Amino acid sequence: MTETRRFIIVGASLAGAKAAETLRSEGFEGEIVLIGEEPVRPYERPPLSKDYLQGKTEMDKVFVHEENFYADHDIDMRLSSSVKTLDAKGKEIVLASGEHLVYDALLIATGSAPRRITVPGADLNGVFYLRTLADSDRLRTAITKANRVIVIGAGWIGCEVASSARQLGAEVAMIEVGNLPLESVLGPELGRFYRDVHAEHGVELHFGAGVESIRGGDTAEEVRLADGTSVKGDVIVVGIGVTPRIELVESAGLAQDNGIVTDQYLATSSDGIYAAGDVASAWHPIFDRHIRLEHWSSALNQGPVAAKNMLGTPTPYERIPYFFSDQYDIGMEYAGFAKDWDEVVFRGDPNSREFIAFWMKDGRLVAGMNVNIWDVSKTIAAIVAAKRPVDRAALIDPAIDLASLLE
Repeated sequence: MTETRRFIIVGASLAGAKAAETLRSEGFEGEIVLIGEEPVRPYERPPLSKDYLQGKTEMDKVFVHEENFYADHDIDMRLSSSVKTLDAKGKEIVLASGEHLVYDALLIATGSAPRRITVPGADLNGVFYLRTLADSDRLRTAITKANRVIVIGAGWIGCEVASSARQLGAEVAMIEVGNLPLESVLGPELGRFYRDVHAEHGVELHFGAGVESIRGGDTAEEVRLADGTSVKGDVIVVGIGVTPRIELVESAGLAQDNGIVTDQYLATSSDGIYAAGDVASAWHPIFDRHIRLEHWSSALNQGPVAAKNMLGTPTPYERIPYFFSDQYDIGMEYAGFAKDWDEVVFRGDPNSREFIAFWMKDGRLVAGMNVNIWDVSKTIAAIVAAKRPVDRAALIDPAIDLASLLE
């Protein structure tokens, strides 16, 4: 019997592409419509601020699937297309082209958008944001021609762009309203570590002062700080965070709270609608809270879980959060979720550039980050998932196998 159901995925992203792949691999024979605003097929975003931005990775390497994958699997991929409205009760979307599409199940994987800076001069030429493949292409060209690059924001994107720009040979200044890079995510101990890493690679650091304005003629020439400091530069990259792209559901009645609220099965408050990736604030059964993750791993893994639930196979999303970053010769992996903690302890010396940091709360491990040490991230995630008290002395002793703490 021919399958007549239609599943629509809004967002030709990593999450959307992996969901479409999973629908077919799980045996769904109905219609799959994958809708994306960009003119290119789904790709992975982490290289855009790292190897791809530096020109070390070719474009073909960033795509999720080979070009013929979607046609070969009878996936109706609509590129350069967007959804104008969503009727959750009627189970229908309307495209910007005016086309109406009824669905049996809908996955929203629209991701996030860079937060814009709102100061005088923010619209000058030479001010860049990094989110898309095209953004990375434009930024690489600009960096190679720049006299000086200014990075506003010292989160992951800001730090990685600063690193890539230095490796491309540019002079770089970094501006951060906080006192340290990545402090809100990692705390002061690791914030100082990354501050020192960037200082050692010649980045001019400006911390503790906000941006008052961006100045220049038609093109940016300097950033003026609130303390009166003038930072010269002709390429300005703004990396001050992202916001979930929830505009599609704002009038559709779906529950929202820092993203589209879902249960552990990635189902929203509206029947037949699911969310995955940056846009989803999903209930996590291990951490007993809603978590919205702006990382590659959540898109990679939530897409397939959403697809299985769309097919009626109850599958909770309970993977421990994971992300990674590469800056200069410093590679790291982070597993866990630490919004607050009692202390950060170390296995190894951070000055050696090879160590593991552990975030502790009430005697339990809530997150760990391995720096230039490999093949331990899954063990760290397992310890976090166990939610059991951990022997602090054993945790920081390099002579003790981490896996033994699971016994």
